[in-house]
Amino acid sequence: MSGVPARVHNLPAARAQFGDLIGRLLPAFERADPLADAATAWLSTCPEGHAVFEAALVRPERAPEPVAALLESVAGVPAWVEPARLARASHLFSRAGVVGGFVLGLRSLVLGYAAPAGNKPLAFSGRLREAAPRRLAETARFVTAVCEPGGLLPGGEGRAIALRVRLMHAQVRRLLLATGRWDRAAWAVPINQHDMLATGLLFSHVYLDGLRLLGLQIAADEADDYVHLWRLASWILGVDDELVPDREPAARRLAECIFLTQGSPDADSRALTAALLQAPLQAARTPGERRLAAARVRLSASLCRHLVGHGLADALGVPSERHPFSVPLLASVFGGLDRLRAALPPIDASAAALGRRYWDLVVDVGMNGERPTYPMPARLGRRPTAA
Repeated sequence: MSGVPARVHNLPAARAQFGDLIGRLLPAFERADPLADAATAWLSTCPEGHAVFEAALVRPERAPEPVAALLESVAGVPAWVEPARLARASHLFSRAGVVGGFVLGLRSLVLGYAAPAGNKPLAFSGRLREAAPRRLAETARFVTAVCEPGGLLPGGEGRAIALRVRLMHAQVRRLLLATGRWDRAAWAVPINQHDMLATGLLFSHVYLDGLRLLGLQIAADEADDYVHLWRLASWILGVDDELVPDREPAARRLAECIFLTQGSPDADSRALTAALLQAPLQAARTPGERRLAAARVRLSASLCRHLVGHGLADALGVPSERHPFSVPLLASVFGGLDRLRAALPPIDASAAALGRRYWDLVVDVGMNGERPTYPMPARLGRRPTAA
């Protein structure tokens, strides 16, 4: 396909505001991940493909050629990686704790759903609508593993999960193209370089801004370190390194350019957002659990509106719920606790430990005690609700 994809909006304004940045992003719509695509094509012919890949993660020297080529491409770490910065970023994620949980679910993921073309692979898969609690727990485990100390270094669990997610994305791309229902003219290549970059920004810069909206203090060097961590995660996930920022100001500029050009939320955006917000009700089993879940849904809607802005929340169909807790008051409380943490090193260490325990609990409850495996899907779900 030549020219500008139909999914790109406000191009003159983007060129005026962002100059050559939009020129760098446009070709990324037509680039995917050839190494992961080749590995997935080979593994899909093997009845034990998932087991073969798991064995290759442990003994890459014994992997079949397409899988070996993928693993070799991310062996070791790039020369630009600074382990001390990764460690500081891991600490930031841990000490954010429950505030980070609110931001990840109610800002980062929701802003991803708001992209009317970028959301199509998830809409086609049907996984969020069919099994929201499990899907969200899998995402939480992916993010926590990436952000664990040493998680992205060789031997780290975050690195292994990122590679499993990379293969899963390649398989979804393969299945989408095989359906005959993927509108490439409208949506470009499924799970393309542009959209993979955008996902990394949702988990880095967009997440950082969400923490600030809920009162946390994030120093400029802390923010840069966190973007650095997600640069390494993006590299493992197959994003072209020349696209990925290493400092927050560059990440912010990229995110603003992407948001300007992605278009307004569509029916799939609203369906995915509703599935996320209603996930506690889907998991509830008893009358007491359902009452607690209903209260969580109301609080989540209020927090979501605060975190994404009321205009976008309206476009996404987020209810305007009355809730006994004032979100600005909650943000003030979170901010006060964060200032106390920053002033007292023992409290800082305790906050990080509590944050790690919180995320372990989130994953354990969402997965119902099972371990996330991230296998390559064998099929897709139903057609998305809207084009």
